[in-house]
Amino acid sequence: MTTYESATDRLGRLLTMVPWLMRHQGIDLAEAAATFGVDEAQVVDDLQLLFVCGTPGHMPDDLIEASWEDGKVYVGNADTIAHPLRLGRDEALALVVALRALAAVPGIEEHDAIDRALAKLESAAGDAARDAAAVSVAVDADGHEQEVLTTVRAGLRTHRRLHLRYLVASRDESTERDVDPMRVLNVDGRWYLEAWCHRAEDQRMFRLDRVEEVSVLDEDGTPPQQARPRAVGPGVFRPSPDDETVRLHVQPQAAWVAEQFPVDGVERQPDGSLLVDLRTADPSWLVRLVWRLGGQARVVSPPRLVELVRDGARRALGDPA
Repeated sequence: MTTYESATDRLGRLLTMVPWLMRHQGIDLAEAAATFGVDEAQVVDDLQLLFVCGTPGHMPDDLIEASWEDGKVYVGNADTIAHPLRLGRDEALALVVALRALAAVPGIEEHDAIDRALAKLESAAGDAARDAAAVSVAVDADGHEQEVLTTVRAGLRTHRRLHLRYLVASRDESTERDVDPMRVLNVDGRWYLEAWCHRAEDQRMFRLDRVEEVSVLDEDGTPPQQARPRAVGPGVFRPSPDDETVRLHVQPQAAWVAEQFPVDGVERQPDGSLLVDLRTADPSWLVRLVWRLGGQARVVSPPRLVELVRDGARRALGDPA
């Protein structure tokens, strides 16, 4: 099974890999692969890409040298990126805010490690750390959701399988399923569990506020090898055959919607606008997206979603009609 990797993820690994390999000349290919969480074939692909990268000029002496003969990896002529990248002001600010938010999350056990990392970062960040005091991030959970979060974290910590009774909002149906937990994350103020679902025989993302019951089973909960954490963003959920199909009419200024989200189809109109078909298990994020686009997109179908967008816009404008 091939795991999709974005160009951004690969670039991040390459920028980390070069200084690390420069400090570990002659390391075994297998050990390098294990360190970066990929297979040996992927490391070779990365080295082949590095081999044609370098500083402007495009002469042989400008390119990074990479070899992996006899299973040993060597990298040279990469002094310009031989040291880890320094954080910019915005990056440091984002990390300080994220660590402060993480430290405030109920149930986190690694507070000492977080506090030490935060202290070092704030000392190095200077003014950026002071600016972070003006930023507030809410990652709270209500009583039931907090209980679910605590139980899910217990399953993660002990590598045990979880049993969920989960509400599928698009069908208004409660389902029973066993899952192997992979990680807990907070996106846009909501808590999610990413896990391998034995009912679907695939990777799934579960909103914790829709978990009606959860229990830790006395079974090994190690996810299968093909289960890898996915990049997340608006929408979080990957489409599945059971998700609701939505059609959007998108103006040219918002054509990026068809590129950023998984879509079933795109029809370009004579005026340059797009008709975009996509599926979602959580229509609420899509409603918020349409509001945020402010006229650059509208829901064509289903009618229920058209009314949700319209009613919310009216309330925002103070129009009771």
